[in-house]
Amino acid sequence: MVKKLVKCIREYKKASIATPLLVSMEVVMECIIPFIIAELVNRIKDGCEMKTIVMYGLILVVMACLSLMFGSLAGVTCSTASCGLAKNLRKDMFYSIQNFSFENIDKFSTSSLVTRLTTDVTNVQMAYMMIIRMAIRCPMMLIFAFVMAFVMGGRMAFIFLVVAPILAFGLILVIAKTMPLFNKVFKKYDTLNSSIQENIKGIRVVKSYVREEYEKEKFGTAAEDVCRDFTKAERILAINNPLMQFCLYTVMVFVLSYGSYTIITSRGLDLDVGQFSALLTYSFMILMSLMMISMVFVMITMAAESGKRIVEVLDEESSLHNPENPVYDIKDGSIDFDGVNFKYSKSAEKMTLSDIDLHIKSGQTVGIIGGTGSSKSSLVQLISRLYDVTEGSVKVGGRDVREYDLETLRNQVAVVLQKNILFSGTIKDNLRWGNKDATDEEMKEACRLAQADEFISRFPDGYDTYIEQGGANVSGGQKQRLCIARALLKKPKILIMDDSTSAVDTRTDALIRKSMRDFIPETTKIIIAQRISSVQEADLIVVMENGTISACGTHDELLESNEIYKDLYMLQNKTGGENNE
Repeated sequence: MVKKLVKCIREYKKASIATPLLVSMEVVMECIIPFIIAELVNRIKDGCEMKTIVMYGLILVVMACLSLMFGSLAGVTCSTASCGLAKNLRKDMFYSIQNFSFENIDKFSTSSLVTRLTTDVTNVQMAYMMIIRMAIRCPMMLIFAFVMAFVMGGRMAFIFLVVAPILAFGLILVIAKTMPLFNKVFKKYDTLNSSIQENIKGIRVVKSYVREEYEKEKFGTAAEDVCRDFTKAERILAINNPLMQFCLYTVMVFVLSYGSYTIITSRGLDLDVGQFSALLTYSFMILMSLMMISMVFVMITMAAESGKRIVEVLDEESSLHNPENPVYDIKDGSIDFDGVNFKYSKSAEKMTLSDIDLHIKSGQTVGIIGGTGSSKSSLVQLISRLYDVTEGSVKVGGRDVREYDLETLRNQVAVVLQKNILFSGTIKDNLRWGNKDATDEEMKEACRLAQADEFISRFPDGYDTYIEQGGANVSGGQKQRLCIARALLKKPKILIMDDSTSAVDTRTDALIRKSMRDFIPETTKIIIAQRISSVQEADLIVVMENGTISACGTHDELLESNEIYKDLYMLQNKTGGENNE
C-alpha cells in the first residue's frame, strides 16, 4: 500500500525531501538556544560585562530568526508536498475509474467512490503532512533534547527513560483499540453519502410522495451511526492527553524538587542555575515531542484505512483490454452473435444470456422487444464491448469485437441508454459529446432528425440554453431527444436506442424513426422498446424471454407464429382502444 501511495508523489519529490531537511535545521536551532541561554545565565551570575550579554543576545536573536526561517520554509514545502500528493491521488483514482469496465464499476458503489476521492484522500494528505514534518521533527527533537538534557543535567535525564515506556505502552493500546473502529466508520461514511446522493437525486420523488420525514429519519440514523463510532474512537484517543499530562507533571515535579535540592546542597557545584533552567526547557521539549509523536501515530492509524481504500481503486484493473495488435477500421455495421452465453459475474450461477445466435445485416433496422428482465439491454451492451461475452463471440463488421481498438469500436457504436444523462453546460456542450468538432449546422441537423430542434428554438437562448446538472430543467422527452441527437452526431455505423423514446408521444416516436430511415439508411439501427408500434416497421424483430431469443421475424410473421408477441400486441391495441374511448 505504501509503495503505491508513494508513487503518487511524483513531481513533488523535491518538496517532500526539502521538508525534512528544513525541519532538521529548525530542530538544531531550537535545541541549541536553551544551551546558549544557560551559558548566558552562568556568565551573568559570574558578573560578566555588558558586551558579553549583548553578544549572547545577538547570537540568540540570529538563531531564533534562523529557526523561524527554517520552520516557515518547512511549512511552505510541507503544504506543497501534501496538497500535491492529494491532487495526484485524486487524479490517479479518477483516471483509473475512467478506465473501468462496467464489471469493475459494479464492484464499487457511487457513494463509496465519492468518499474515497474526498474524505479518504484528505486523511492521507493530513497524515503525509504529519509524516514529512512532525514525524521527522518530533523524534529528532526527542533525541537532541535528551542528549542535551543529559549533558546539562547528568543522571537527572534518566527520568525520561522511565516516562517514555509508559507513554509508548499507552499509545500502543490506543492504536490497537481505534484501528477496528476506523475500519468500520469509513464503511459507514459510504452509507451516509449514499443516503445523501439518493435523496438529492430523487428529491422530486421524495416531495411528490411526501417522504421528507422518512428521508430525514434515514439520514439521521446513518449520521448517528457514524457519530457513535467516531465518538467511541475519540474517547479512546482522549486517553492520550491525561497520560501526557501525568508524565509531564511527574517529570516537572521530579526535576524541580530534585534539581532544587541538588543546587542547594551542592551550592551550585553539581548543578547550577543555568543548567537547571536549560534542563527544564529540555524537559518540556521532550514531553511535547512525545505528545506530538502520539498525535502522528493517531493520524497515521486513521489514514492507514483510508490508504487501503484508495489503493483498492488504484489496483483495480479493467477487465477489458485492447488486444496487442488492435484493428482500427470497422468495415460496416453488420452484427453477429455466435453461440453467446453471458453472466455479469464469474461467481454467478445463472447465465444472464443463453444460446444467443443472431445475425444482423449492415443497414438493417432491428427491433428488440420483451418483458422486464428479459436481458434486452444486456444483449446490446455486448456490441460496444461494455462487457465481454462469457462464451461465444460477438462480431461487428465481420470481426470479433475483442479484436478492435476499444475507442474505435465505441466511436462507431452510438448508444442512447435507457437512463438518459445530460451534463451541466449548454445544449451545444452536451451535443458536442457526440462530436467535439461538430458545426452549428451539423448540430441543428441532428436535432431536426431527433425532433429536438422544435423545442430548442422556443428557448430564449436557443442552443446556448444552460442545462442544469442531470438535465433537471428539461422534461424527460426533451432529454431523450437531446440524447438521440447527441448520438446521431457521432455518425456511427451502429445506432442502439435502448428504450430511448419511452418518454415521447407516439407521433414524435414515429417521426424520429422516419428521420432515421430516410437520413441514415446505411447505419444499422437497433431499437429496444416496450411499444410494438416502435418496432413493427423494423426489418427484423427479436422477441426475448428470460435471457434467450424466443423468436425472430417481421411483424406479420411474429403475429402468426409467436404467442408472446401476439399477446403483447393484442394487449397494447386493446389498451389503446379503451383509452381512445
